[in-house]
Amino acid sequence: MEKNFVEELQWRGMVHDIMPGAEDHLMEGMQAAYVGIDPTADSLHIGHLVSVMMLRHFQLSGHKPFALVGGATGMIGDPSGKSAERNLLDEATLRHNQEAIKSQLGRFLDFESNAPNAAVLVNNYDWMKDFSFLDFIRDVGKHITVNYMMAKDSVKKRLSSDAKEGMSFTEFTYQLVQGYDFLYLFQNHNCTIQMGGSDQWGNITTGTELIRRIGGGKGFALTCPLITKADGAKFGKTEGGNVWLDAERTSPYKFYQYWLNTSDEDAEKYIKIFTFLTQDEIKDLVETHKAEPHLRTLQKKLAEEITTMVHSKEELDNAIKASSILFGKSTSEDLMQLDAKTFLDVFEGVPQAEISKSDLESGLDMIGALAAKTGFLGSNGEARRELKQNSISVNKQKVKEDHQITTSDLINNKFVLLQRGKKNYFVLVVN
Repeated sequence: MEKNFVEELQWRGMVHDIMPGAEDHLMEGMQAAYVGIDPTADSLHIGHLVSVMMLRHFQLSGHKPFALVGGATGMIGDPSGKSAERNLLDEATLRHNQEAIKSQLGRFLDFESNAPNAAVLVNNYDWMKDFSFLDFIRDVGKHITVNYMMAKDSVKKRLSSDAKEGMSFTEFTYQLVQGYDFLYLFQNHNCTIQMGGSDQWGNITTGTELIRRIGGGKGFALTCPLITKADGAKFGKTEGGNVWLDAERTSPYKFYQYWLNTSDEDAEKYIKIFTFLTQDEIKDLVETHKAEPHLRTLQKKLAEEITTMVHSKEELDNAIKASSILFGKSTSEDLMQLDAKTFLDVFEGVPQAEISKSDLESGLDMIGALAAKTGFLGSNGEARRELKQNSISVNKQKVKEDHQITTSDLINNKFVLLQRGKKNYFVLVVN
């Protein structure tokens, strides 16, 4: 084996529970493990990344990873950690989502090579779609008692919650369907390990129980901790919702900023989980950071590594350039190179005013741009004062009162950036 998989995960803080005997089993030779991924969207978000990183470490340790897209389970809904049932998807949507997810997973896992431990993508809809209800309750359901199922934390939590709707039979049977997945992969792909978040322990152990009772074999479970933030806020969420891996849903700039804005305490934890840096490299980074925390060495390295991995080096460079526009010494050329989406992301929340393109064709005077036409400054008199004090910039270049804004100042044929002093920005949106 290239490296000890469990030891690797343990020093990275990525093991919550592990079934006895799992580590010895992994040392016997190449094994196969799987992680289930919910296909309710056509992109993964950073909440999925921990289990994807586990699969990557598994492959780097010489083992064979399976990524299971839960097409069938996505049609049901999992009670773990949920307070209500999820929306159910049709087959065409599930197939589209599966392809998009596989493409993203390909940045982490080797699906394409001829290596014996090349990754495999499977969809449980493929083996569940022809399974009749009668066959399922006869061949699977009779092996697990209701008492066993009721004892699971995920079920207990939903039944004791105040939710008026309670828990449907559909959701209650979820653990049987997930358990059967493990049995199917055990019987058809010699897959002996299931991994996932700690909230999945109950569902995973139902699978090991089915392997014992029906498959006459031994399955193992390994879970990672659910990622939290030191301030109690939910990991992977922003005011705009999930932080997605798809650049159309979350731009590389916003993705980079999410990691860059991590607290010192979280950055020290995340750099172990979300990068492939070695123990020594991380130790050096932590020491460097602690000596000069204001330089944010950990956050910068974390953001660089993960943005390159999910997007590309080129997108990382663009994100760094875009970040420097707000926080560093950037030029009007840097500004002009921003695409429209990144420009709007960088200046999100900055006050805006709409003006007509015809205003620029004849040239818009600075008093009009700052006050009369936009309201950026309170009055024409204030605009004149600020211009005299040399504190006004157009697209990062200082201007005087005699400057005229024309169509040649347009960024992406759409925007002009006004600035008073270092931190007061205003965007003209030209229609």
